[in-house]
Amino acid sequence: MARAMFEYTKTILDKVSFDTTLFCKEVNKAMDRLLPHEIEELKIWIISLTRQNPELNSCLIYLNP
Repeated sequence: MARAMFEYTKTILDKVSFDTTLFCKEVNKAMDRLLPHEIEELKIWIISLTRQNPELNSCLIYLNP
């Protein structure tokens, strides 16, 4: 079940990546909902996404606890 939440989170983040504000809100929610090892995996995924969409860099602050 937890893995499903991780995949769902990635899907949502991908869909809202056009809007920095929405993306940041969803990243913040993900930090509360995911397990610690999933958060680490999500950080790697988000960093690779921000390389493609540099405007999302402002949301990286939510990745630090």
